Amino acid sequence: MVDAVLAVDGGGTRCRLALERGAGRIAVTLGPANVFSDFDAALAVLNDGLARLSTQAGLPLAALSDMPAYLGLAGVIDARIADRVRGALPLRRAVVEDDRRSTVRGALGAADGALAALGTGSFLARQADGRIRLCGGWGARLGDEASGYWIARRALSRTLDAVDGLAEQTDLAGGLLARCGGATGIVAFAARSPTAEMAALAPLVIEAAGQGDALACSVLEEGAAHVARTLRALGWRDGEMLCLTGGVAPAYPPFLPAEMTAALTPPKGSALDGALALARDLAGEG
Repeated sequence: MVDAVLAVDGGGTRCRLALERGAGRIAVTLGPANVFSDFDAALAVLNDGLARLSTQAGLPLAALSDMPAYLGLAGVIDARIADRVRGALPLRRAVVEDDRRSTVRGALGAADGALAALGTGSFLARQADGRIRLCGGWGARLGDEASGYWIARRALSRTLDAVDGLAEQTDLAGGLLARCGGATGIVAFAARSPTAEMAALAPLVIEAAGQGDALACSVLEEGAAHVARTLRALGWRDGEMLCLTGGVAPAYPPFLPAEMTAALTPPKGSALDGALALARDLAGEG
């Protein structure tokens, strides 16, 4: 088993685990795994995933413990949480970090370029001369601009503006009011809803934007402006490769500046591919 490595890409919507041995790969996909917002639930998902990998590989669970493993997990905001995760798993050669570096590695490989990761949460990055500069990824309460959660939250906020007469009453606003049971229902929904449930409204906003709904378009324009502004701050230059990843990323190209749209390049791979590459790096280090 010396040629085998493990990788995990754990996010706020889903968690993917993979065991790669030679040219073969076994992967499983489970529910959300954010170790900051719900540590116990995330660990249950991770342990379930490891058990499923061992079963599919025809190996005892103990055989996974000495494999080089890279875990890129949402919610790893400091070394304390990383150590806690590592101590709770049966993996003796594991590196635990947040999910940003593996996402960059998967999308860009070793090439220079920039990345906007726009899923349930969000972050932006630029890689140049082998160094990665990261921005964002601070979570739904204080950041994650342009993410699925942010799109839904801004649409609900703008709907309340429409109720107050401060924004146009559009079909999207009417639909959200009906769905939530009026303005007070929107407030109650926002107060009680976990990140994934809130982000599940984002496709409604994106669909409405595609139909020209003014409120929906204004939300995506605001998100795109944040992406463009942050990429420039990270040093992105015209003509440099730019990748968009994540579930809501396809909504943004029509709202980005023309020079950024022209630079869009399909990602080389997924965050799980990046985590596997980083696990292979660990194996190469012995």
